[in-house]
Amino acid sequence: MPTIAILPGDGIGPEVTDQAVRVIEKLNELFDAQFEVQTQPVGGTAYEMHDHPLPDSTLSLAKSADAILLGAVGGPQWEKVDRQLRPEKALLGLRSELDLFSNLRPAMLFPELADASTLKPEVVSGLDIMIVRELTGGIYFGGPRAIEGEAGSRKGYNTMVYTEAEIARIARSAFEMAMQRDKRLCSVDKANVLEVSELWREVVTEVGNSYPEVELSHMYIDNACMQLVRAPKQFDVIVTTNMFGDILSDAASMLTGSIGMLPSASLDSNGKGMYEPVHGSAPDIAGEGKANPLATILSVAMMMRSTFGNEEFAAAIEAAVKQTLADGLRTGDIAREGEATVSTEAMGDAVVDRM
Repeated sequence: MPTIAILPGDGIGPEVTDQAVRVIEKLNELFDAQFEVQTQPVGGTAYEMHDHPLPDSTLSLAKSADAILLGAVGGPQWEKVDRQLRPEKALLGLRSELDLFSNLRPAMLFPELADASTLKPEVVSGLDIMIVRELTGGIYFGGPRAIEGEAGSRKGYNTMVYTEAEIARIARSAFEMAMQRDKRLCSVDKANVLEVSELWREVVTEVGNSYPEVELSHMYIDNACMQLVRAPKQFDVIVTTNMFGDILSDAASMLTGSIGMLPSASLDSNGKGMYEPVHGSAPDIAGEGKANPLATILSVAMMMRSTFGNEEFAAAIEAAVKQTLADGLRTGDIAREGEATVSTEAMGDAVVDRM
């Protein structure tokens, strides 16, 4: 019986994961899928319960489960907690402990939401981009790192480090993704300034020799940000570093109308993954039933396809989401001015009913 670890987290995390669990239960009902869900706290909620954002019990479940569904972590009430115990450290810990090095962040615009994007419909209509972000290396994990010195003359520093092996494995992940799509890959770096980016470009190019069918291009991060807004449909698959991927994927989210629509997957070398919405914990609307659960529900679709290899389950979820949007249901983040909105639970009801 496949086990899915549910880590609801903080803020709106529990609200959106509740709706995603209902979708998993519907798969069990419709297809006799026999998924078992087990829940553990993570982030600030876990800190309040166990004095640590990633307690042993949570990490143990994450390691033993076949897949993980994460809500969101963080909130203003934990900003003054020791840096090593802040909710966000749970994310870094999970990625590191499970070696979830390949982060897949699709940015796809549902036709029904073309008007929700801040860009003109003709610029974003038909948008379908996959950003492949390296997730366990780079400046977020590199050392040395510190804030040191006396008040008034302190300095802070971080180190961006990548080995050839780390670059090669994320490059292979991106090339494999490109082979499944339009066979176009753009590698984003800052090779005109950073030595680590020079190495990145060299290694990605070398790996590309093994994928002659894929058209490989390179772009500096500043230009990529501009091009993503100017003409986003020129991209198919983008591969980049941890920090640059963090920036680009959030920028891409607004092309689709709302960050509440974007799922993500973080995979190890064997296909086991942690799936989560791209959005944060949104403490300003937590508990109000306003959160959009569709990114989390679509993360379950990614889970079915990437970890469990079940296209039928994934397609059933995605078709239900598409029909829900076609029928006009909108949470506040994707509604046009004056348009009626539904609650988090009502949106979940609609998707489940249409599966």
